[in-house]
Amino acid sequence: MTDTKTPPEAGFETRAIHAGAHPDPATGARNTPIYQTTSYVFDDADHAADLFNLQTFGFIYSRLTNPTVAVLEERLANLEGGRAAVCAASGHAAQFLTFFTLLGPGDEFVASRNLYGGSITQFGISFEKLGWKCHFVDPTDPENFAAAITPKTKAIFLEVLANPGGIVVDLEAVAAIAKDAGIPLIVDNTMATPYLCRPFEWGADIIVHSTTKFLGGHGNSLGGAVIESGKFDWAQNDKFPSMTEPEPAYHGLTFYETFGNFGFTMKARAVALRDFGPALSPTNAFNTITGIETLPLRMERHVANAQDVATFLEGHPAVDWVSYAGLTSSPYHNLAKKYLPKGAGSVFTIGLKGGYEAGVKLVEGVEMISHLANIGDTRSLILHPASTTHRQLTEEQRLAAGAGPEVVRLSIGLETANDIKNDLDQGLCNT
Repeated sequence: MTDTKTPPEAGFETRAIHAGAHPDPATGARNTPIYQTTSYVFDDADHAADLFNLQTFGFIYSRLTNPTVAVLEERLANLEGGRAAVCAASGHAAQFLTFFTLLGPGDEFVASRNLYGGSITQFGISFEKLGWKCHFVDPTDPENFAAAITPKTKAIFLEVLANPGGIVVDLEAVAAIAKDAGIPLIVDNTMATPYLCRPFEWGADIIVHSTTKFLGGHGNSLGGAVIESGKFDWAQNDKFPSMTEPEPAYHGLTFYETFGNFGFTMKARAVALRDFGPALSPTNAFNTITGIETLPLRMERHVANAQDVATFLEGHPAVDWVSYAGLTSSPYHNLAKKYLPKGAGSVFTIGLKGGYEAGVKLVEGVEMISHLANIGDTRSLILHPASTTHRQLTEEQRLAAGAGPEVVRLSIGLETANDIKNDLDQGLCNT
């Protein structure tokens, strides 16, 4: 279900602009229109029945499918090298759709402990209310994932570039562990984007994104996405009855048997998205499509600026340490060269010699850099995780996640690099 005018061998930049899209057949509009509609007229009763029975593809209701959103889904699947995608209202919604499709009450999964703070809370607290158990492990040693797998484990989850800072996970090694266990590896690729890393090429089975971040790129639209590789064998064991057993909501249809290599995203859309309703708005999809068109250019500048700023901060007298895999001093530098050859992203953390108080003073003292809870914007952003995104965690959890009291997270934007450095310097001088 990809645009035949954009062959898979086309360059990344070409696919970022053209994949999944075509001139509007009704008007000839070259930009993908915002189809601001809730519902769609059926040809006749048989057509309606076929759509509701999943016997034909088309549009029913914008909670399930929308033409603008469909272009974004096809583009993301193309850029990641996957088979199909389903979009959702946010990155958290995308994670929920993924795990609801995989898990039942009493099931478990293993996750890196170095995740966005909201994901740790979602997995560790909110998911437990649904009967899903997450085991968090230190991702710096792949064997920790293997040691945490139990007979009830249904997936492994990690961020290839950890948020808030600096850790690169050995993706290939963890993928081998997941394969040996007969479970899918789910990778959050938000921080890297498919421009810097394509996890399917290293053995991942499902990719999730907060499209709110670098993919959209302009801090104006929430969104999330789930992308499947199409290569995971859901019938290899008895762990995934939701994929291999008849679905009561569709007259006994079996999703893996019926849809094969895009059965997972079909199940996520037709059941989880339908029943819980976290649909992506067509306007946010439009904004994200537009953002992706400049993704390669933006990521090049993000990375170049981040490398410059991280090098500057590494030598600053008020800074104790810099955790950025693009620096040769980073213990993850070699992993970054393997998995992120175009650059180690533009989000990293620094540790201030003045501790918690210095972190608060810095985020309050910068002028051009925006103090807010987001990453991946055109603008440079700053955050003190211990007092914001990771505030709900225990001190032990914050330290394990790389969000100690002295830690400040930076998302380096597209401004002139010297202006970013000057703003940080004047802010640091007051800490």
